[in-house]
Amino acid sequence: MTDSERITVYSDYVCPFCYLGRQSLARYQESRDEELDIDWHPFDLRSQKRNPDGSIDFSVDDGKDEDYYEQAKQGVRRLQNRYDVEMKQEIATDVDSLPAQLVSYYLKEHADYETWLAFDESVFEALWQHGKDIGDTELLVELAESVGVDGEEVESALNDETLRSEVREKFGEAQQHGVTGVPTFAYEGYAARGAVPPEQLERLVDGV
Repeated sequence: MTDSERITVYSDYVCPFCYLGRQSLARYQESRDEELDIDWHPFDLRSQKRNPDGSIDFSVDDGKDEDYYEQAKQGVRRLQNRYDVEMKQEIATDVDSLPAQLVSYYLKEHADYETWLAFDESVFEALWQHGKDIGDTELLVELAESVGVDGEEVESALNDETLRSEVREKFGEAQQHGVTGVPTFAYEGYAARGAVPPEQLERLVDGV
């Protein structure tokens, strides 16, 4: 991480509002004179469906029915228009982001900030711009190699049980910090939840 200011962002790659929130954050970042880095913290939207071995049981009822997803899609469409963002899909209920979050967390801890950010953005783009399965190992290797990371590092990270335990702990820490939904942007004790507009992020960080 560099010495520039940081905004904490809790997010999950399979959350369309996290992708849209990052578009909003990018616009706010462009308006600033000083750099604002992202201190990313993973969040698991599939936690209620996840088995002890990390796999997902899609048969588990998490209370999200067709009406819920239709409202979510409508919200995504509104924000797409607001932020002028094209997306291949509006929701991704059949995609597991845990593998991508494992690799992303590994890079956050072991690579430089620019490498992590490039990978992070490539994961969002692969899912929401191209409709690809970000739970696929081959894709994650390809994305990592495109930003200069050795593919074997990615495969090693995906098989690292210690790393998997650390990420699970991070999921728990997010809940302990009161994060119940994503994206959540936090800065010096204050927070904004949802894909809020750039001006709200400006108020959060700059107090104006």
